[in-house]
Amino acid sequence: MGFHGSSKPVNDMKWDSRIVLIATIACLMVAGCGASRGQPQAAVRVDPVAPGLGELRRLIERKNEQFTRAHVTGNRATIDAMFTDDAKVLPPNADPVIGRVAIDKLTAEFIAYGITEFHERTTDFYGNGELLVDQGHYVMVYGPDKTVERGKYLNVWKQVDGEWKIYSNIWSANAPGATPQ
Repeated sequence: MGFHGSSKPVNDMKWDSRIVLIATIACLMVAGCGASRGQPQAAVRVDPVAPGLGELRRLIERKNEQFTRAHVTGNRATIDAMFTDDAKVLPPNADPVIGRVAIDKLTAEFIAYGITEFHERTTDFYGNGELLVDQGHYVMVYGPDKTVERGKYLNVWKQVDGEWKIYSNIWSANAPGATPQ
């Protein structure tokens, strides 16, 4: 999988990150040397967005849409396929759930609540060619009383056989009456 039409694999981003780090340190050293001789410091701007990260964010946002839609439609197979085999889910007020079989049981419990609406909105996104972090807010409507739950989530995505899958997932509901951000 390349970025912007290049043939460079995502795994090479680790090397690219090292080059950016080395270049940043070199720029800071040069700027620091100029300051020690009484010369004005040059502004050093390093773009923190890794090449292709915007493209990866859009990909993960599409996967989030599949994830939330699958909860509403009750499609456990789609949800299960989105997790790595050794994934960890950290539900609120409960022990960690580890592995696809255990996660499927948890998913079945949530679907049984009767989810009628579920949306996630990414607010922060960062990572590299090995792991991506997607953080944001969610709104879920479920149950016969149409309970509205607002909260925040954090997903760590891992590339497995060229596909991004959820490696770790945690969420927590806001206190009742809390204003969403």
